[in-house]
Amino acid sequence: MGELASEVALLTKDEAERLSGEFEVASAQDVIAWTIERWGGSVAVCSSFQAAGMAILDIAHRVDPRVRVFTLDTGRLHQETYDTIEKVRERYGIVVEVLHPDASALEAMVTRWGPNLFYDSTEARKLCCQVRKVEPLARGLGDTGAWFTGLKRDDSAERANVPKIAIDSKHGGIAKIAPLADWSEAQLWDYVRGNDVPIHPLYGQGYASIGCQPCSRPTEPGEDSRAGRWWWEDAVKECGLHWASPADGSMESELRDLIG
Repeated sequence: MGELASEVALLTKDEAERLSGEFEVASAQDVIAWTIERWGGSVAVCSSFQAAGMAILDIAHRVDPRVRVFTLDTGRLHQETYDTIEKVRERYGIVVEVLHPDASALEAMVTRWGPNLFYDSTEARKLCCQVRKVEPLARGLGDTGAWFTGLKRDDSAERANVPKIAIDSKHGGIAKIAPLADWSEAQLWDYVRGNDVPIHPLYGQGYASIGCQPCSRPTEPGEDSRAGRWWWEDAVKECGLHWASPADGSMESELRDLIG
């Protein structure tokens, strides 16, 4: 990541703030087209194949069929997610890069704390997310200049102020683009259904947010869309992909020990 600045044009803080303001009234299609025009082959779509990620993938593919698409296979996904990956490959005729956790770190973590450590404590769950999701994402973004995320402001209180254009300080200062930030849930589904975008089958079973199989459940009427994620916790419903490190200093030290 240290060599990235010399290879791609990174945004300055002032530029990111200016662009985010300018694109506030722009369509998602315009934001995606501008991003691909600016960064070309160093743009990536990271998708878990939920509705927002699929809308972005569909739009980006229309702009540039060669756009890079990758996903994180945590090893604990629903079978329906793998089925959706196959549908995406067939529908768009694209290669979907599948990134896995570091094998040695995963083996050591599961050996030490067991396969279901995420139920033991929030800290243990965050460590599991770190190994299975956060570290693979960092690898996937290692040679990119910008990446698309499906964050929407109406997802949760924590996401209420998501900018469309931001600097991703967690990943070397690359651009983090949220083209659907101002979309409502109704707008999202209007696009998905109106453009015959592949839909993850678990939505039909009452899921509003889909992650790892042990950590996701259907939501009840009136519940927040994130309520089905880590429902046993009284904590912020985030895994660490988008905000501050998911582990405190001691857990990061444990992770370093695991990786060696």
